[in-house]
Amino acid sequence: MSREDRLPVIKKPSLRSRSSKKLLLFLFIFFITLLLVLFFQSSLSEITRVEIEGQQLVSENEIRQAAAVKPGDHFFSVSSGTIENQVKALRMIESVEVSKHFPGVIHIQVKEYPKVAYQIGENGQVEAPLADASVVPVTVQGVALDMPILSGWAPNDPLKAKLCKAMAGVSPSYFADISEIKPAPSEAYPDKIKMYTRSLFEVQTTVTYLPDKIKHLSSYIASLQDGKVNGGVITMLEADSYAPFDTESKSQGKNGASGSTGSGTQTGSSPNGSASGKDTGKTQAPSGTGKDTKDTKDSKTSGKESQTN
Repeated sequence: MSREDRLPVIKKPSLRSRSSKKLLLFLFIFFITLLLVLFFQSSLSEITRVEIEGQQLVSENEIRQAAAVKPGDHFFSVSSGTIENQVKALRMIESVEVSKHFPGVIHIQVKEYPKVAYQIGENGQVEAPLADASVVPVTVQGVALDMPILSGWAPNDPLKAKLCKAMAGVSPSYFADISEIKPAPSEAYPDKIKMYTRSLFEVQTTVTYLPDKIKHLSSYIASLQDGKVNGGVITMLEADSYAPFDTESKSQGKNGASGSTGSGTQTGSSPNGSASGKDTGKTQAPSGTGKDTKDTKDSKTSGKESQTN
C-alpha cells in the first residue's frame, strides 16, 4: 500500500452547511436588534422617578431644574456626570453624587455648604451666611431658625467672613444656646463680638478666641446657674470672668420714671384746684376734734360782733 493510500481523506465542507450557519447568525442579530428597539420604545427605558436628598437651603425645584431630568426622559441617554456638574453649578452646593437604579430611578444626593447662622436681609427675607461668608436666601418655607442670628454686620465686613469661617470649624451643637451675635470692636480687641444666649447671659469674646471658648461656655453657664445665677455678663478673653448686669442704669431709669410720674400728678391736679381743695377738706375733717370746731365757731361769732359794732 502506498503512502498516499494511508493518508486520511479530508472531507470538503458542503456549501449547504455554511449557508445555514449564516442564516442562523443573521436571524439571531435580527431578533436581538428587534428586542432592543422594542425595549427602548417601552416604558422600561424611561425615567420613572427622580429622588433628591440632602437639600435644606436649596429648594427641590431648583435642583430639578439644574439637573434637567424628569420622568419620561430616556434612562440610558442621561449621564450621571452631566447631572452632577449641572447641579454642582449652584453656588450653595458643595458636592453632588448621582446614582442610577434600573428600572428608571435616578437618585441625586446633595451636600450643601454648611450654614453657620441666619440673618434678616434688607427686604425682610431670611438669609443664611455659609462657611465661606457668602449669603444665600432661604427659599424653603417654614425653615426653623435653629442657629444664631447675625445682626449689625455690614455686608462686606471682613470680620464677618472671619466669624463665619470660625463658626464652620466648630460643631453647631455648641451654638445651641446662642440666639444672636453682634460686632463689638474695641481698640484692644478689634475682632470683639457680643453673643446673647437664650439663658439670659451676654457673652463677650473675640472671633479669635471663639473656637476654643465656645466649647466651655455651656459648662460655665451651668456652674453659674447651680449657684442661683440666672443672668449677667460673661467675659471670655485671656481669662474668663462673670459680672452681673449693670443695675445703676436701671435704678436711674426707675428714679426718672417715678419723678416723671410725680410731676404728671401735680400737673393734672392744678387745673382742678377747687376740687382738690374739697378733697383735702374732706380728708382732714375726720382728724379734727370737737374743740377745734367749737373754736372755729367762736371766732366766726366774734368776727360778726366786731363788724356790728
